[in-house]
This record gives sequence, C-alpha cells and structure tokens, in this order.
Amino acid sequence: MKQILVERGLPQDEQSARARKVRSVRVNLAESPLGWLRARGLVSERQLAAGEALRRDYERGALPQRIVMRWDAPSPEKGRRAGHSPGASTLAQIDARERFHQAIAAAGPGLGDILWRVVCAGESVPVAEEALGWPTRAGRLVLLLALDRVADYYRINI
Repeated sequence: MKQILVERGLPQDEQSARARKVRSVRVNLAESPLGWLRARGLVSERQLAAGEALRRDYERGALPQRIVMRWDAPSPEKGRRAGHSPGASTLAQIDARERFHQAIAAAGPGLGDILWRVVCAGESVPVAEEALGWPTRAGRLVLLLALDRVADYYRINI
C-alpha cells in the first residue's frame, strides 16, 4: 500500500494545551477510512472486500463528479465522430452504475448514506456521523450492517 505520511496536531482544549506541549499523530493520507478500520480489526476481511467492490463500481461507473476538463471530447470545428457523442457512457460504465445502485438498494433504506460517505467519498466515520446527525459511535455499527448486506449482494464469501 502506498503511504503518504503527514504529521497532524491533535485537537485539545486550551487548558491542556497550555499545560503540556501539543501532541501530534502521523496520518497516512493514502489510506481509506475502510482500510483504517480493517487495520485495527474493526472490520472483517469480507466487509472490506464488499466495500472495495462497491467503491470500484462507484469509480468505474463514473459516478463521482468531474471537476476537470474533458480531453476526449471532439473539437467543435471537426464535427462529431461517428458513434461517439460527448458524455456518452460505455457499456462497462452503465453496468457498473447499475451494480452500484443495486448494491445500495440491497443494503436497505437509510444505509446508503453511510456507505456512500465512508466507502465512496472517503469520509471518516466520525465525520459521517456528524454530517448525518447521528450519535457518536453509531456510525460504525450501521456501517458494519450495511457492509454485510453489500457483501451478500456481491456474493463475497471469505
């Protein structure tokens, strides 16, 4: 696994920060939140494989928003190439999108939000909990349940 290590200061209240020097941790920016959970034994190998399959379909289906210029689009003065129109999806992209949406549906109502935030968007579980307005430490339990259902959908048996 590729590592991009940086030092980050830990959030502290003002009183403890004055009493001792500021503590920091080393963070691997290349590690996904799901990988982080697996490295600490909080997610099973089956759940990790399910999350990676879901993320792979998300990426292959070109579901993330594009924020860069498309270089594969034909120039306006040359006209369109036969059989190709800008923004057209390939069959592989369409299949990946369909699998992604079916996997989210298989997870069940209300579980797609935590799956998308942690697995696809790369948010940490505490950040996702806060964004969804959930109590602290509820997100991991819900995420584990959702990953088990997604593993059933992808027929992952590890």
